[in-house]
Amino acid sequence: MKFMGYRRANGTVGIRNHIAIIPSVFCANNVVEHIARQVKGAVALRHPVGCSQVGFDLELTARTLIAMGRHPNIAAVVVVGLGCERFKPTELYEEVKKSGKPVEMIVIQEEGGSSKTITKGVKIANQFAQQEVNRPRVECDLSELTIAVKCGGTDATSGLAANPVVGAMSDLLVSAGGSTILSELNELIGTEDMLAARAINKEVSDKVYAAIFAVEDKLRSGCDDRYVGRNELISPGNYDGGVSNIVEKALGGVYKGGSAPVTDVLEYAIPPQPGQKGLFLMNYESHDGEVVTGMIGCGAQIVAFTSGRGTPAGFPFAPVIKLTGNNFMFEKMKENFDFNTGDIINGEATIKDKGKELFDMVVDVANGQQTAAELLESYELFCVARAMGSNPNA
Repeated sequence: MKFMGYRRANGTVGIRNHIAIIPSVFCANNVVEHIARQVKGAVALRHPVGCSQVGFDLELTARTLIAMGRHPNIAAVVVVGLGCERFKPTELYEEVKKSGKPVEMIVIQEEGGSSKTITKGVKIANQFAQQEVNRPRVECDLSELTIAVKCGGTDATSGLAANPVVGAMSDLLVSAGGSTILSELNELIGTEDMLAARAINKEVSDKVYAAIFAVEDKLRSGCDDRYVGRNELISPGNYDGGVSNIVEKALGGVYKGGSAPVTDVLEYAIPPQPGQKGLFLMNYESHDGEVVTGMIGCGAQIVAFTSGRGTPAGFPFAPVIKLTGNNFMFEKMKENFDFNTGDIINGEATIKDKGKELFDMVVDVANGQQTAAELLESYELFCVARAMGSNPNA
């Protein structure tokens, strides 16, 4: 089975062909946005980090921004630095350059201010865009496709319909040689036995337990009696939608991973080893944006995102397929959704049939069909993760 993608110099395959304008530090955000607005096909990767960070926190920022620049959905990169930041623009430039894609660097302090930097950046980005405008798509095997699966704004219909449909799609992709990444381990607490039992070997099984238990330990250490009212692991929207506790949410959320064996546990924004394919867990816990950004950093070209409560969030350079099991919310927020699984709850469709339908949509999106989030130019899910201290397992 095939799709039409963009083959990069390092052999990876993209399904979009954007020019990324990446600030090495938050101080360059305004300049980056001005450049991107003036260049067709350019995306600005605005973020709040890059300085006054130390240790693993700085490493995580560096790792994430480098992964964004090296991502196969990106055709070329313009790095914009300030000139005095902790995360050096030269490091970002040199690491992206190793991928073989076109990359240039400009530094605001060296160029003589914002306006001069914007002018030069627009010129460089337009040159990249002109080079890429006629790049043809080439035939690629589905084994080169990776999908991040995520839920946000969960309600009772998510676990009953939307998440199982994503899981059925995932199984079809994995059986075709492709890959799926499941994460947000704070919302998989209680499913560790189920996931570990599906691991390809004891080493991976141990990784599954270690990752989820570490999240539990982290959450337990933050249970300060002074803030007992802020210790809830599920949101008010989850309660309103019929999900009463984190284990209930986890038992519905784990369905996004289908039934395939667990190949490995990945660290944040670090791709699998060469040749590894199948279902992966990514070892991270946080909100939608940080988790999605990490899974894209691991190499996912598409995101399948379920939401019973509804969300408009998208990603700057990776298409987000938004689906729900809530018929009422699908009609109410129709412009934000791509796929409805509510007919399963009505008894008018099966999980298997809707899974195949979603799989076909995934292939169409890989071939260039735009999602609702792309048409609305939504970018909210790009969010660089933060951490304090060291992480010896990363």
